[in-house]
Amino acid sequence: MSEGRKGILASFDYLDSAVESIEKLRAEGFDEITAFAPFPEHHIEHALGYRTSPVRLFTLVGGLTGAATGFAFTTFTSMDWPLVTGGKPIVSIPAYTVIAFELTILFGVLATVIGVFWNMRVPDLKSNVIYDPQLSAGRFGVYVTASAGRLGAARDILEANDPALVEEDAEGRSHG
Repeated sequence: MSEGRKGILASFDYLDSAVESIEKLRAEGFDEITAFAPFPEHHIEHALGYRTSPVRLFTLVGGLTGAATGFAFTTFTSMDWPLVTGGKPIVSIPAYTVIAFELTILFGVLATVIGVFWNMRVPDLKSNVIYDPQLSAGRFGVYVTASAGRLGAARDILEANDPALVEEDAEGRSHG
């Protein structure tokens, strides 16, 4: 983070005011915006420009890797220690589907967990942003990080939508 970057937090009583503030901030070129809400709200996600989560690709790759590993492991085991019984083939795919299925589930779940942590950027070693406890009790918050020169423009946009509280981050901490 470069020097001279500060944050400003606006707390709104109404969802529409918060969404309108986010849309105006994005239109003005502010891209470091964090929204706070007491419950998940798709209007805020849309205003922030969130896309479809890539976690499902982690799950797909993990599941396919698990299935391939299951079939490869059982085939390798049968080929390395062949046990011919009653004229049956050494490599018998129907018997291996149970192992492949179990490894598909295992690898898919592990890849999903890794994908969730990867996209959440956990652990987050940066300092926290300023926070208003009322954001958990019903208010909607918008936190913007900008250079000191552009912070006034961000404040004007936020104040135009009648916030209940506007607080500037004196220490210049950034959310990411």
